[in-house]
Amino acid sequence: MGELKAIKPLHVNPLKLSQPMGATLAFLGIKNCMPLMHGAQGCASFTKVLFTRHFNDPIAIQTTAINDITAVIDGGEYSISVAIENITQKVSPDLVGLFTTGLSETKGDDIKGASLLLKDKQKIVYVHTPDFEGGLESGWALSVQGIIEQLIEQLIEPSLTCNKDKVLLIPNVNLSAIEVEKIKEALELFDFEVYALPDLSDSLDGHLGVKQGALSSGGISVEAIKKLGDAGLVITVGRSVKKCGELFCEKNAKATHLHFDSLVGLQACDDFYGKLLTCKGWSKPPSSIQRWRKRLQDILLDTHFVLGKAKVIIADEPDNAYAISTALGEVGANVHAIIAQRSDISEAFTCKVQIGDFEDVETLLPSFDAIISNYHAERLAHQYHKTVLFRGFPNYESVGIGLRHNVLYEGSCSLLCEVANTLGHV
Repeated sequence: MGELKAIKPLHVNPLKLSQPMGATLAFLGIKNCMPLMHGAQGCASFTKVLFTRHFNDPIAIQTTAINDITAVIDGGEYSISVAIENITQKVSPDLVGLFTTGLSETKGDDIKGASLLLKDKQKIVYVHTPDFEGGLESGWALSVQGIIEQLIEQLIEPSLTCNKDKVLLIPNVNLSAIEVEKIKEALELFDFEVYALPDLSDSLDGHLGVKQGALSSGGISVEAIKKLGDAGLVITVGRSVKKCGELFCEKNAKATHLHFDSLVGLQACDDFYGKLLTCKGWSKPPSSIQRWRKRLQDILLDTHFVLGKAKVIIADEPDNAYAISTALGEVGANVHAIIAQRSDISEAFTCKVQIGDFEDVETLLPSFDAIISNYHAERLAHQYHKTVLFRGFPNYESVGIGLRHNVLYEGSCSLLCEVANTLGHV
């Protein structure tokens, strides 16, 4: 398939979210980190409210609070310096994640120079994430690339210090906290020492904290990130973060890079475990994994009566739409995917796919049985009397979002059962 193009020149009812939002989530996966949005106060407020409602937890984020006048008069460096000074008067972050918005990018602020001027006062990772291009996935991926480039220490002699049992796991932004945890646990069954970057599994997993913190409450520590350079294996999950793994291998040429577009569905999971067995030289996986594979095979048989004739629209971020569509395709569902932004993964879809918005969803929905999308699809589902399943950002309807998982054999069983049960009762 050639390059996928949008069929209209504008978004009428937008599906996609902005790059700064993806950057915010990425930095929230680092322990004691303060995401600092270099932009207008309203941009940070909107992001904070959206994620606070989505996760039902407080979200730590600060802003340089520039506007079109102060951005020109005092310059970006001054606003960043004042913001960091105000932050450090109240808290002591291990890291400040500095990222831009459309306003600061249009002006052309030198955030690298500002970060270098402040390096003796505060450790900073900077990243350019203008919201006039890209989306949630690219904002997350660019931030991870910035963390790898600016924090991970270069190995002097990779051939002597490379640890083949140490794994760097780079998940895409769509994976929930529990999904990251499940993948880490699966890798640990293969006797790997696993570090996720970023790691939302103990940061935005919905745990009850001691108090509302001004900094991120969990995640991978800055010290652990610095020492990731000796990881012998890097695993990327989702096409949006594939370049992150390639970038890591530039720092450690001895590392092996395993990439997976998805970990949902029988074929994707077989590929994942097959490559892990090859890496370890094992003939078969642990018994618990074998058992879950048999359960998924049975679920495929049980659900194909409902899903084999179902027509489903998926409207979501590219990586998540691809993962769900391939899993439903395995059981025979007729899927049409509408993705929020351009992505290399578009060429891998086996179903119909287009770049679009909720106007496109509304046009197609009358001839489909169900829609899988975020909370903003609820109105359309009610209007056209269609089944709706919530996935992606935001989700204001459900509780326990961080505990719902659809990855690996176990999560794939849950996904197929949920879709089948919902459709079966309509």
